[in-house]
Parts: sequence; structure tokens; C-alpha cells
Amino acid sequence: MEQQHLIRTEAVKKMQELVDEINVCLFQTGSGDISGTDYRPMATKGVDEEGVIWFFSPKDSEKNRDITEDPRVKLIYAHPGKSAFLIVKGMAEIIFDREKITELWNSLDKTWFKEGVDDPDISIIKVKPVDAHYWDTKGNQMVNFVKMVASVATGKMLVHGEEGTLKI
Repeated sequence: MEQQHLIRTEAVKKMQELVDEINVCLFQTGSGDISGTDYRPMATKGVDEEGVIWFFSPKDSEKNRDITEDPRVKLIYAHPGKSAFLIVKGMAEIIFDREKITELWNSLDKTWFKEGVDDPDISIIKVKPVDAHYWDTKGNQMVNFVKMVASVATGKMLVHGEEGTLKI
């Protein structure tokens, strides 16, 4: 795989591309030790031009309590149809900003927040990345599997992709 070390604008663009494509991550809170770590699937609301990753969360949720105690989080994205992965370590903050909620809102959010965009239970988790690493193999898994078999037969690497670090 081709090594990439992207910074600033290019790093944000790559992160936006991967997060938009994958969307759901395993969101880890806790200090990182076995007993203090909790994972849960979370749908991403977006990545802004500064690389900040946004989520909605019920204001009294366990994850919000975890973040209040320890703001360090890890986001693990994995695309189910191809070999694309992103791991982001960051610092999370709970905010209550009605304008930002309205900006990020879409109709599917009513599944979790029954009162809609004005639901008083909505909080926003703002994650500022500290460190990120990605792997992105172009194409889908079936095509890449065929290419791997052909690579063995021909002795030439036919599966191409990139991996690298993202510095925001």
C-alpha cells in the first residue's frame, strides 16, 4: 500500500471522504483500560472544514457522563463492503447549541429524538481529532479478492490502495 501522510486541508478532505462513505463508527469512551472502556455504534452527523466530527446524543446518556469524566475518545470506522478503515483519537466535548442542532438535523434523527429538532434531550458531541490513521483499498471486497488471487498467479501486485496518517 502506498503510504500517505496528509496534513491540514488534505487530511480533512480524506477524513470527510471516509466518514461520509462509512458514516457509522464504534465510539469508544473511557480511559482506555479494560474496565473503563465502553463502545457503542454511533452515526456521524458530519465532519466540518476544520476536521471536527459531530454526533447527536441524549443529554443524560452514559456516553455523555463518560465524556464529562474523561474527554478522550476513539472512533473506529470500518466500511462493510470494501477494505476502508479509519481510526480517530480525539478529545470530546458536550455542547448545547440550538443553531448547530438545526444545522446538523435530518428527518431520520426523529427516530431517536421524538420531539424533533426542538427536543430538549438533544446534546451534541464535538470531537476534535488528535491523531488519525486510515487504510483505503480502492474497489470492493469481491473485486479485490479476485485481484489478490491474480496477484498470486502473476507475481504482480494488482490490489492498490493507500494508508497513512491524518494530521488535522
